[in-house]
Amino acid sequence: MASIFKLGKYKGRKGAVYHIEYVDHRGKTRRKKGFSDKGLTSQLAAKIEREVMLRREGLIDPKQDQLAAQQTVSLAEHLAEFKKSLGQKGSTTNHVKKTVNRVSRVINDAGMESIGDIEPESVEEVLQEMLVTDEIGHRTYNHYLQAMDSFCRWMTPKRMAFNPLTGIHRLNTEVDVRRKRRALSPQEMARLLESARGSGKVIECFDGELRARLYFTSFLTGLRRRELGSLTPQSFDLDAKLPVIVVEAACSKHRKKDTLPIHSELMVLLRKWLPTLKADEHLFPRIERRRSWRMVRRDLERIGIPYENEEGVADFHAAGRHSYVTGLLLNGVGLVQAKELARHSDVKMTMRYAHVGLAEQARSLESLPAPSRSQKAEDETPVSVSVSVSVSKPGGSACPDVTSSDMNGPDQKHLNPCESRGLGVVSHRLSSDGNDCQKRREGDSLTGHLMRCLVCGRR
Repeated sequence: MASIFKLGKYKGRKGAVYHIEYVDHRGKTRRKKGFSDKGLTSQLAAKIEREVMLRREGLIDPKQDQLAAQQTVSLAEHLAEFKKSLGQKGSTTNHVKKTVNRVSRVINDAGMESIGDIEPESVEEVLQEMLVTDEIGHRTYNHYLQAMDSFCRWMTPKRMAFNPLTGIHRLNTEVDVRRKRRALSPQEMARLLESARGSGKVIECFDGELRARLYFTSFLTGLRRRELGSLTPQSFDLDAKLPVIVVEAACSKHRKKDTLPIHSELMVLLRKWLPTLKADEHLFPRIERRRSWRMVRRDLERIGIPYENEEGVADFHAAGRHSYVTGLLLNGVGLVQAKELARHSDVKMTMRYAHVGLAEQARSLESLPAPSRSQKAEDETPVSVSVSVSVSKPGGSACPDVTSSDMNGPDQKHLNPCESRGLGVVSHRLSSDGNDCQKRREGDSLTGHLMRCLVCGRR
């Protein structure tokens, strides 16, 4: 039975609010604030007792009550909790910021205030408007959808019954490439290294020699900027039987610790360079915050290599990681091995990094052997024998006498196994009876062997 009372310090005070104390369906004592009017508070207490009884009997689902309560909470509060959960899961600060900003943009532009306002049509309308005004492309459109979908999946099922964005259509990114990249050949990379070393200029706080080492390491490892920026002498094990680079999970894009082999040419550079650094000193300080594309652009333009052409842009990511994957595939590395070295989750992503031009296609085509007829095949070509069957007129003998000479001789035999069928004057293909031919010894002629017509089956 629920009890109604005023708190001790408010007893006897006019206008003080009554409180209700009751036991819920789980047997837990709870307290709820009522009204200043005792009669209204009594009605509320009776309503609460009735609901507790229905829940205890299983006539009301407590989860529905929980979901109903979440409907009254603003999306801004849900988004704040979502942001906390992303940080607790180990997501990078940049990822958390981008995801939350994208969700917030869609919510505000669509005028959503509560969970019930989230509808696929509203989300698509906002993103289509951004797409039409050329504010975003297809890839960014999908990123916004992914952010909203992650937010809804996080709220399901404790805050909302289901994800309303499940199955929402994504756009084809292949038909709207905003930044097409191209790979550099080993010859172009060699010239880029010479350009950096001989420039005598500092770009983005990196001198020529350090830029050259950065390009060289990126080209032979395929590491991303953030991963390159995390490297210290402790990241390398050069004395192991198989020298490796270790990228910690906190710096890896897929949040996993990566161990990669080291190219022999890079080993030469590292053995001279690492002893000059402190154990915790970074090889490429704060490279993730530098405009690395600007370095590559200036060093390429200095030697007359275009930064951008019809094939795409040769920015830092293209000159390093794209060139790395392309070089692996063009030099005979299998697609599965290239995927593992690039640390991609899917070979489809690896293929996006492969840039095979027309010249490479032509060279690959030349490796395809053209079909040619060998002398041995010509010697073993069977002799074609033409056998003519002549039928004079219907009504003749059903089983005419067959006379034959050696098939390899100049004489041809004239057989008429189909004369009684009235098939006219035609030429039928004949086959030797299998059983008889198996008995034939090497050197014997085919004289006397019965022949079977392939049309009518008569001998």
